Amino acid sequence: MESKSCRNSLAVKTSHVLPPDTNNHGTLFGGKLMAHIDDVSAIAAVRHARKLVVTASTDSVDFLEPVREGDSVCVEAFVTWTHTTSMEVFAKVVTENLLTGERKVCTTAFSTFVAIDEDGKPTAVPEVYPETDQEKELHRSAPERAEQRKQRRKNSKEMAATFGTVYPWNE
Repeated sequence: MESKSCRNSLAVKTSHVLPPDTNNHGTLFGGKLMAHIDDVSAIAAVRHARKLVVTASTDSVDFLEPVREGDSVCVEAFVTWTHTTSMEVFAKVVTENLLTGERKVCTTAFSTFVAIDEDGKPTAVPEVYPETDQEKELHRSAPERAEQRKQRRKNSKEMAATFGTVYPWNE
């Protein structure tokens, strides 16, 4: 399988923030922005793997600036690192006041996707290689994030086993 550049997977989507997308503060619902991020990140993962993918985890979604009604949001995502069947995707969201032209990075996020075959089983993905300084830094630091994900997943499984599916007062 031939390796591919980070740039090869780049996916971009710009959306207008309309009243139904906002909360009582006049800012974009966080969940709505997370849906945009997951959508664009999944496209980047499919572009890299050229296979179906599923979201395995979202490491972080850091909301840095508010996104106001009437603004636009531009989500850019690309594959930064790969393992055997998984891909780490970095997403950056830029909000723009369409009347003034002021632009700010409002959100960053890391997600992991797993490529699957037609039977829904994990399948191999090509390696990715960085070209720019920013891509190289994300690629260099990816194994540490992968280890953190692994530990967090272990902790989540332990938490799920502890709490189970029934609340104690419902037994």
